Amino acid sequence: MDNPLYFTILSCIFFMGLVAWISWRKTRGYVDNKDGYFLAGRGLTSVFIAGSLLLTNLSAEQLIGLNGSAYGHNLSSMGWEVTAAIATIAMAFLFLPRYLAGAFTTLPQFLNDRFDSDVRRLSVLLFMLGYGLITIPSILYSGSVAVMELFDVQSISGLDYFPALFVTVIAIGATGSLYAIFGGLKAVAISDTINGIGLLIIGILVPILGLIALGDGDLGTGFNKLISEHPEKLNAIGSDTDPTPFGTLFTGMIFANLFYWCTNQYVIQRTLGAKSLAEGQKGVLFSGFFKILVPFLMMIPGVIAFHLYGPGLGTIDQAYPRLIRDVMPLYLSGFFLAVLLGAVFSSFNSLLNSAATLFALDIYAPYKGQKLDDAKLIKTAKIASLVIALFSFIVAPLLYFAEDGLWQVIRIFTGFYNIPTVVIVIIGLFTTRVPALAAKTVIIFHVTAYALLRFVFDDVITLHFLHQYAILFGIEIAIMLAIGRWKPRAQAWTFTQINPVDMTPWKFAKPLALTLFSCVIATYLTFSPLGIASQAGVSAIFIGLIIALVGANISYWFFSHLRNQ
Repeated sequence: MDNPLYFTILSCIFFMGLVAWISWRKTRGYVDNKDGYFLAGRGLTSVFIAGSLLLTNLSAEQLIGLNGSAYGHNLSSMGWEVTAAIATIAMAFLFLPRYLAGAFTTLPQFLNDRFDSDVRRLSVLLFMLGYGLITIPSILYSGSVAVMELFDVQSISGLDYFPALFVTVIAIGATGSLYAIFGGLKAVAISDTINGIGLLIIGILVPILGLIALGDGDLGTGFNKLISEHPEKLNAIGSDTDPTPFGTLFTGMIFANLFYWCTNQYVIQRTLGAKSLAEGQKGVLFSGFFKILVPFLMMIPGVIAFHLYGPGLGTIDQAYPRLIRDVMPLYLSGFFLAVLLGAVFSSFNSLLNSAATLFALDIYAPYKGQKLDDAKLIKTAKIASLVIALFSFIVAPLLYFAEDGLWQVIRIFTGFYNIPTVVIVIIGLFTTRVPALAAKTVIIFHVTAYALLRFVFDDVITLHFLHQYAILFGIEIAIMLAIGRWKPRAQAWTFTQINPVDMTPWKFAKPLALTLFSCVIATYLTFSPLGIASQAGVSAIFIGLIIALVGANISYWFFSHLRNQ
């Protein structure tokens, strides 16, 4: 290896070691009991919740995929990120207060309390199959491929592609497993937060360095080129031929984001460990603002790559790696590699931690049918984490041989359990007479209907899969309510409030939620033909709408301040 590679690797090891040391220092004494291991002792503050949510959601897959989409198409794919902010508002006000008041550790635990043990088992089965067979191996695989593309692991190791891939998978997976297995949720949250700071630094630096390169050394010139040449690349209002049509934002995208941010165990687990409702609401809403930054930090570099290299790159996924290799200074290469690996670790170890939590608390403990001490549960979770990790080490490299079908399989499989989960949780939280029969019926109906739509009638029914999500959501809500009217529970379900933490809402939650929602609107206005995605520049309508949004926010914050006096 030459000296630059030595420097990159050694500096990367230094930064990763620093994160590990801080995480170890902060978690000593926290993993000796059940709440400590699975929920960080119910002591997570807003900073760690927001940081962990950010890194759990963003990985190498997004870094390369979103920039590639911007390079090859436009900014329409930002819909998956920016509109997620609306789902965080729903989480802060509708879902989180119920989850925390009920002292739930897992979502299936709530479903057991609301419906019955069969619904709990079905939900655990869906989650475990999704995590173990698809999500964990695919994140490990995509992260390893990203590291190999960005840092030419084949040249460093002297191995052919597949052996190098296998070694990279093992190295990333083994390191990421240490946080989840030995440190529990608190170690995951702390390491995520530190790596999240690094990701924000890199996210700001890359567009700046790219604009300087685009402007031949001048940042202002580069920015002018970005907004004046090919402004259509900055358009987020997707047409039917774009990766994310604009209309899908108002149908299935809503429910896909509700599932991910409000009911997906590996995402919501860090919110369940909140120190208080106020801290949980702060953390969730702050994470929504991070999602607003995604198009600026993780898609604009793709547009810059288009300006620098034109449409001639081999594949769109080469845009971000090429830009990084050209603009990233050597002295930052190790730091960037550490941040990239941290993003991969975050998604991987969060999934591992949640899968082990589900196994220990929703499979093993009910199977034993007796009260187990915390040490036994933690030991079981660690063994489960190790087994799942080893299994993913085997499966992840094999995805290389089915790469063309991998992303299609992921999309299809997620569709099998995201919509019924959202439907069952919403009906479970906000009704009292709908029986367990309704939940079981919806699960069976959805799996059957979705399988027919994707595998039997896919050539006949060409409606976008996100629109199909919305239709299925409406049908399944109607099914549950109809069964609730036909065969209601003999006794109405009552929500038992345990309130293990302070349940006082954050006094600034509502005005901040309005500001967050306004930022979603403002971001779409900015990246639209009314804003900078037009050869004519920003319009008077754009300026008027932005002024109206700012005025509405100032007024609401002012009156909220007066009420809180």
